[in-house]
Order: sequence, then structure tokens, then C-alpha cells
Amino acid sequence: MHDKVYEAIRTGLVGGRFVPGRPVTLRGLADMLEVSPMPVRAAVTRLVAEGALALTATRRVSVPVMTPARFEELVRVRMLLEGEAAERALPAINAERLALIRAHDARVEACLAEDNAEGYMQANHAFHFAIYSAVPSTVLLPLIETLWLQFGPFMRNVYDGLDMTGLVDQHGRAIQAIEQGNAAELRAAIEADIGDGMRIIGKTALG
Repeated sequence: MHDKVYEAIRTGLVGGRFVPGRPVTLRGLADMLEVSPMPVRAAVTRLVAEGALALTATRRVSVPVMTPARFEELVRVRMLLEGEAAERALPAINAERLALIRAHDARVEACLAEDNAEGYMQANHAFHFAIYSAVPSTVLLPLIETLWLQFGPFMRNVYDGLDMTGLVDQHGRAIQAIEQGNAAELRAAIEADIGDGMRIIGKTALG
């Protein structure tokens, strides 16, 4: 039960269901998930340690507010770690996994066309981690997941104001690099995907 509650809250953070700065109580989370407060308290404690949530003295839970400095650091670290994870994963990506990656990318495009923010964020997460998880990791992948947890709520909060029509299709570039077995190009595509999108988000939300 503790793990299920933890994963449910994590999924909500990655999908942007929690708004930065808007507090909820442990009881409120328990009611939302239809569980007792005990597993919620344990899950929140873990997520506070990971930097995804903040817990006040009055037991209110909130997503930390994004600042320009924190945003810049998250972007730089994401590019470093995710570029490394993609390059490291390439030799292990077989035809079956490549088909899965393509399917997630198709879902990303469909959600963009439908203006489905939550669906887009979930599909985008699935696309990236279908690449990174080709090689099991007990260190690198958890670190990247933590960064996504910290960023998801902020991205959802600003999604409706974004104009992403001019973005280069870096997902397509990444897929082509996988097909060609070009690790350096895959790394560059992932880093560019993060950098391009984050620049638009930062400019829109943080000025």
C-alpha cells in the first residue's frame, strides 16, 4: 500500500496534477486516494526528501514554487543526466523497444493536436524513459525521475500559455539516431529536446 500511494502521488506530480504553491493536507491527499493517512504520510516524507514536495509545520503539503535560479539549474542538470542516459542506453535498444518509443512519440503528437496537457506530459515522460530504461540503473534513472518530479507541476501550470509550434521535432531526430545507431546524435537530440522546450517554458513563465 505504501508503494502504491507513493507511485500514485509521483504519477500526479509528473502529470502536473499538483499546482506549485497550492497546499493540500495529508488528510486531503488520503481522501483523494481513498486510503488512510499513514501511507500518505510515508509517501510524502519520501517525496519531501526528493525535493518534489514541501511539508509545513501544520502538515500541509505543497509543490515548491519555481524560481528562475532553480529552473535554470534543473534544466542544466536534466540535459547532463538525460543525455548521458540516452547515450548509455542506445546499444540495448532493440526492435521491440524502438517500436514502443515510436508509439509513445505518436501519442505525444496526438495529445498536442488534441491540446491534452496531462496526456502530453504522461506520453512525453513515457517516451523519454522508454529510451533511458533500456539499460537498468539504480542510480542514474532515479536521479532523473527526481528531476521530472520537481519539474512536472510547474510545466503543467504554464502549459496552456505555451506556443510550441516552432519547435524542431527532436523526438523524430532521436528516433532516427537510434535507427542509425548513432549514440552521439541521440545524446544531442535529447539535450536539444530538453533545452528547446525549457527555453520556451522559461521565457513564457519566468520572463
